[in-house]
Amino acid sequence: MHLCYHIVNNKYQNLKHVLKEEFCISDRLLLKLKNNNKIFLNNNTTYLNHKVNLEDIIDVFIDFEEDNSNIVPTKINLNIVYEDDCMLILNKPPNLAIHPCMDNFENSLSNGVRYYFDSINLKKKIRPVNRLDKNTSGLVIFAKNEYIQECLVRQMKSNVFKKYYIAIVEGIFNEKSGIINLPIAREENSIIKRCVNNLGDIAITNYTVIKEKNNMSILNIELKTGRTHQIRVHMSYIGHPLIGDTLYGNSSIFINRQALHAYKISFIHPITKLPLNFETPLPYDLSNIIY
Repeated sequence: MHLCYHIVNNKYQNLKHVLKEEFCISDRLLLKLKNNNKIFLNNNTTYLNHKVNLEDIIDVFIDFEEDNSNIVPTKINLNIVYEDDCMLILNKPPNLAIHPCMDNFENSLSNGVRYYFDSINLKKKIRPVNRLDKNTSGLVIFAKNEYIQECLVRQMKSNVFKKYYIAIVEGIFNEKSGIINLPIAREENSIIKRCVNNLGDIAITNYTVIKEKNNMSILNIELKTGRTHQIRVHMSYIGHPLIGDTLYGNSSIFINRQALHAYKISFIHPITKLPLNFETPLPYDLSNIIY
């Protein structure tokens, strides 16, 4: 896989200027590409400060082998929604963390992806782009190289990358749709819990009530930002905690986790520039409540 650019005007000072302007490659990745001899000017390896001219052809080979030994491979049944040379999109089940941790080093989605990469002889670092809580189900993207990860993270920051959730919360809303714009920060003396705090980071959640049942509301939610526990914190703060959310609300007889599913994502493919949309059905524990 590689990026290619044909210089058709003389606005660029040097090769680095082209790569930063046309492909938005970070300085860190540029250094890695240079050190691995993956940057070519007219079919020859070159240096980043090399002057460029009209009709020059620049090729950047963004794939190279990486050490991924920090993640232990574990065979996990992956629900693959989409895959190409750039990314792997999975439907994550509930009760499975995305990252390994000190007390659970081998049983996470990343461990399963490492095992899968080994099976297809892909020697790449494990790079989840979007993150879900352990007990939240739904769509997760793993970038297959650093450039794709940078592109998708940039789309998230500019709100080109859209994330949609289905949530089931306690109570009935007076306003059937709305925007929650409340900053979120880490709660004092807690490494896990978050709270609404005026000194926190901006956090914006759009919600629409799509169904009401047994003093519960089923919401379609679009995240405009991606703060840790954002939906859970916002809903709890306005008096409608997610059912089953024992950290920010109450346990539930209907479900043994927070009732939250990342059902849809949309973004622009970093290489083809085509719009992509992916949806996944509700897991059984949520659909059983709703229907």
